Amino acid sequence: MPWLVLLASAVLEAVWATALGLSDGLSRSGPTAVFTVALVLSMLGLAVASRTIPIGTAYAVWTGIGAALTVAWAVGSGAESASTAKILLVAGIIGAVIGLKRVGHGEEAAEGA
Repeated sequence: MPWLVLLASAVLEAVWATALGLSDGLSRSGPTAVFTVALVLSMLGLAVASRTIPIGTAYAVWTGIGAALTVAWAVGSGAESASTAKILLVAGIIGAVIGLKRVGHGEEAAEGA
């Protein structure tokens, strides 16, 4: 369950980052409201997940997934251009997150033994 909370929090990180970009320096009320709500919920989810998942791993996963989703949204919406290098680098971030999940899972199993 903590991993699902962390994943949801990472999605919210992408939401608040995107809303921040659309807020024009927090001067537009709609995107600013979305930014504020998503930021608070994202941080709360990270805090809840870090009760079980070590903070270093939780933070790396949270920022990695959030960053990858933010780039994917920006490319998909046309706000940023796509390139082979960008796609490969984002894939690397996702690969690193998967690796952290797998390594973390092995450590938790070893601690429980």
